[in-house]
Amino acid sequence: MKFIVSSSYLLKQLQVLGGVINNSNTLPILDNFLFELDGNSLTVSASDLETTMMAKLEVESEDNGTIALPARLLLDTLKTFPEQPLTFTQEENNTVEISSNHGKYALAYADGAEFPNAVSLEDPSIVKIPSNVLATAISNTIFASGNDDLRPVMSGVFFQFATDGLTFVATDAHKLVKYSRTDVTASQTAEFIMPKKPLNLLKSILGSNDEEITVAYNDSNARYTFENVELICRLIDGKYPNYEAVIPKENPNRLTIDRNQFLNSVRRVSIFSNKTTHQIRLKIAGAELNISAEDIDYSNKAEERLTCDYQGDDMQIGFNSRFLTEMLNNMNANDVSLEMSLPNRAGILTPIDGLDEGESVTMLVMPVMLNN
Repeated sequence: MKFIVSSSYLLKQLQVLGGVINNSNTLPILDNFLFELDGNSLTVSASDLETTMMAKLEVESEDNGTIALPARLLLDTLKTFPEQPLTFTQEENNTVEISSNHGKYALAYADGAEFPNAVSLEDPSIVKIPSNVLATAISNTIFASGNDDLRPVMSGVFFQFATDGLTFVATDAHKLVKYSRTDVTASQTAEFIMPKKPLNLLKSILGSNDEEITVAYNDSNARYTFENVELICRLIDGKYPNYEAVIPKENPNRLTIDRNQFLNSVRRVSIFSNKTTHQIRLKIAGAELNISAEDIDYSNKAEERLTCDYQGDDMQIGFNSRFLTEMLNNMNANDVSLEMSLPNRAGILTPIDGLDEGESVTMLVMPVMLNN
């Protein structure tokens, strides 16, 4: 088999697929890209058994064939080429020769038949989501998902599709994010838990356009199809915790503040906090918010005063500054509101502006105990 392809076009597609490949694979064949040539259409696949990603490329060729080429070697080589046509030729001695304008490079290939087949979805349900909606949903939630192997359901993002809208939820038991859209709906209700790795891959390739992405899913797998790329992944098995139960409904104390000012203050003050608890204290009275932190072991402490808009009783509440910083960082609003009921109940952070029609974000952060 023989084909001609543009070097930068091939590199761009392979870099996306390269994100699927693990650094250490149990099966050596998974260190390869699978090339399937059918005339002038070339399909390249990468897999780690859980997630498989495929891209269709246009090439110049009249041949057919299937081979597996070493991913790392191919990527490292392509990165060094300026834009030019490359000719790939399968040789007799089990190598593929790549010819460029200036030289020839031979690499050993493996038999394409050894490469694991992608899962085919039996009788899937289908929903279409605009690319920018899915990208925003992923980036708004993925940072809040957990890393605990003992609780795998919390290490992914919970997708809830309904006829009146879509909801995406992530939590690690300390913080929770719920992102909803009422402007995009599904034809039937469904829910599943998406692992983090394929979501990060999707996030890196989804555009900011409103091109439709087709999501097909059944009980065990999901498939995302758009433009020339297809991603199939295994879903996390298990029941997602009842997140609605932990979101406090009655929150009489409401603080409204400029997001940037709040974020910068929390960042500065947290430098002086205890390095294991990262605890900061919010003390709110009238229109004044007092943010403080203290590391008793080193006699370090910091305190800042900000003006804010506050309705409610005077109160003191402690938070882990890292969670607060992460949440404020992932909002693109100018002003945010923090709603609280008691110092031992979760605070609810929501953006006040910067949202599209039909879009809503609720972020919940658990307090830490203050030792007075």
